Amino acid sequence: MISGHRRSSPGVGLLLAAFLAAGPSQARTLVFCSEGNPESLDPAVVTTTTAMNATWQVFNNLVEFVPGTTEIRPALAESWTITEDGRTYVFALREGVRFHGNARFEPSRAMNADDVVFSFMRQWKPEHRFRPAAGSAFTYFHDLGLADQIVAIDKVGARHVRFILKQPDATFLANLAQAFGGILSAEYADILATAGMPEELARAPIGTGPFVFTSYRPDVAIRYRSFPDYWRKTQAGDLDGAKPIDGLVFSITSNAAVRLTKLKAGECQVMAFPAPADLEAIRTDGALTLLARAELNVGYLALNTTRPPLTDVRVRRAINLAIDKSAIVQGVYGAAGTIAKNPLPPGMWAYDDTLPDIAFDRAEAKRLLIEAGFADGFETDLWFLPVSRPYNPNGRRVGDMIQADLARIGIRTRLMTDTWSAYQAALYRGVPTMMLNGWTSDNGDPDNFLNVLLGCKAAQIGGANLARWCDVDYEAAIQEARRTLDREARTRLYRLAQAIFRREAPWVPLAHTLVHMAVRGDVVGFQMDPLGRHLFEEVRLKD
Repeated sequence: MISGHRRSSPGVGLLLAAFLAAGPSQARTLVFCSEGNPESLDPAVVTTTTAMNATWQVFNNLVEFVPGTTEIRPALAESWTITEDGRTYVFALREGVRFHGNARFEPSRAMNADDVVFSFMRQWKPEHRFRPAAGSAFTYFHDLGLADQIVAIDKVGARHVRFILKQPDATFLANLAQAFGGILSAEYADILATAGMPEELARAPIGTGPFVFTSYRPDVAIRYRSFPDYWRKTQAGDLDGAKPIDGLVFSITSNAAVRLTKLKAGECQVMAFPAPADLEAIRTDGALTLLARAELNVGYLALNTTRPPLTDVRVRRAINLAIDKSAIVQGVYGAAGTIAKNPLPPGMWAYDDTLPDIAFDRAEAKRLLIEAGFADGFETDLWFLPVSRPYNPNGRRVGDMIQADLARIGIRTRLMTDTWSAYQAALYRGVPTMMLNGWTSDNGDPDNFLNVLLGCKAAQIGGANLARWCDVDYEAAIQEARRTLDREARTRLYRLAQAIFRREAPWVPLAHTLVHMAVRGDVVGFQMDPLGRHLFEEVRLKD
């Protein structure tokens, strides 16, 4: 996958010290201690919240979620109309929105319909000239079924774009607000194509967002500066003694303890995902504030249903029964975790709380293995997350506990991992047999879990259905739910889908979490988000 700019950059601690020494009249930079490298800086390609958060700073969408909510509001489209049959959407674009520039590109015009059409056509049409530039499949566009659902994307004058769908789609607007819907500059793409450098579209991204990308050094930092011509002026003037920021740095720090050390030392002002064991110390530190939010997420163990012996549902059920999820949640997640029994998080509408908890029953697990012909068990691989995530704070420890549980019923696992980007690439290529992963909602709709993570389109290699599971009855239920606008009807269909999921056991659902972040006292305006976004547009710093 495309890793981004590799220009050299000074250490983040030295950078921050230089900015602080410059005094209040000089640049004001906020440093965010993030948890890992983005797999790309192309919003159409990214699949992890780590990378999405890197791109949210640079790009805007036609529509967006109000920060801190799942409510849709206008963004680059100031308004839109939908036909009565629910199949045609026409977006009226905002006037005068400027794109960023860089050493290679200075925009000659404002954002218009050409940019919107380009941004989606490259994902839709296999023959598009910028299709190869992505370096991988456009996973979200594919897994959501948009390639089959869209009939036409048309420019209707300079400021209007029309999408025509085959069928009504209750998720369409919310899907456009996801990261893959970020609007790129068609003019910039043309210049890169002429120069024979299409890969720069992802390595040196150009958007319309509040921050301009300046550099990326893997395992060190992503650097941005504020965009003075940003269309939404939200940071004018002081607020409670805090001033707008001029620069933003993502200090890439995979170890939670190191992130906390940096936060305490003032080397960063916002920290992602402190370790559960450190939460009380943060609470009692007068210089820090601990933030908490119940995000819409799930951590799980995916079982590759195309790989024997996991092709046998009895083996998958045995694995579910053999894992002591209560011990994992208590020992790894602490008070921040709750045991998962469904792929949907409890805070989401359509969640079926009537389904009983999955039992922890080693004797029944062993019986099922014997019935399936594996009285002596078997050997397999088990991949664990190399970085802390909101849905799994310690992948290695969870992997160790699962390995020990499965050993007790004769399943012998080889623990494996890789760097975060390589780990994700391996999962999407279908390499592992059993793998820890998780998901935070992109749009607040059950489709974002039940379709994107478990639908048949997403089961193809490159898709987010890591279990590679495709069930005809399940697929029929989730696709019918997507075509209806009736919330009650959709709920019934999604609950049917959850029951089928429980019967076929393509995952072991592990936990849902209360996600934590920590900030220093000089930070004003940062808020957590139910969709896992880290947004800095309205954040300010006190002297």
